[in-house]
Amino acid sequence: MPGTKEIRSKIASVKSTQKITKAMQMVATSKMRRAQERMRLARPYAQKMRNVIGHLTEANPDYRHPFLVRREPRAVGLIVISTDRGLAGALNANVFKQTLLLMREWQGKGAQVSLCLIGTKGLTFFRRLSVPILANVSHLGDRPHVKDLIGTVKVMLDAYRAGELDRLLLVNAQFVNTMTQKPAVEQLLPIEALDIEGLQEHWDYIYEPEAAYILDGLLMRYLESQVYRGAVENVASEMAARMVAMKAASDNAGKLINELQLIYNKARQAAITKELSEIVGGAAAV
Repeated sequence: MPGTKEIRSKIASVKSTQKITKAMQMVATSKMRRAQERMRLARPYAQKMRNVIGHLTEANPDYRHPFLVRREPRAVGLIVISTDRGLAGALNANVFKQTLLLMREWQGKGAQVSLCLIGTKGLTFFRRLSVPILANVSHLGDRPHVKDLIGTVKVMLDAYRAGELDRLLLVNAQFVNTMTQKPAVEQLLPIEALDIEGLQEHWDYIYEPEAAYILDGLLMRYLESQVYRGAVENVASEMAARMVAMKAASDNAGKLINELQLIYNKARQAAITKELSEIVGGAAAV
């Protein structure tokens, strides 16, 4: 059995760790509320944009934008959103697992896979693999901005426009609730039709000044809004996962402290009993 001094040192160390995990839990809880609010504000705009763009795929315009044209998928691009920091449970691991499944699936179909990585953890993980990384960005903080994502996303859009990519997918953690965050996969390009029931067979919007100019700007804003929504959802998921992970760590630290305290009491009692036995034995000898 270890000595009482060693056990006291261990208890003090665990208590110090528990204070840190409790502090991190409170910080994550505070940041999660703000991240959830930004997520709620981003979702309606992104969904409305998605509906409008989905209608465009069923229109019959004179100008057909490259982002609306379907091609045989010989090259696939994946935009993977991860966190910059760890201590978020299995959040990143689940996103990476889903990404690897997608990579194997498309590679099994004979397609070449390229990556665009948002977040330090994703870059650290995927650069060890023999997969081309066309663009990456990190250190977006707890409040990502669209302007910080435009350059990275544009690299993938230019590659698609140039015919170097035939599919573009977005992979990120989707916030379901505080206890549940799951990896989500969304096809960005080519844009898929949505909510087409009730639409006329031959119809189109009226564009001013011209369809090419309007569609190019509109589709760029749409894609940026989808990636921004994914980044905001990922932040909310990160804070929720970190809050749960730090609470579990604090609870486990408390259990460990109780166990160490019990061991300390037993060791202290054994030491006292030994001293009493020595005193009684000495008195009997005299």
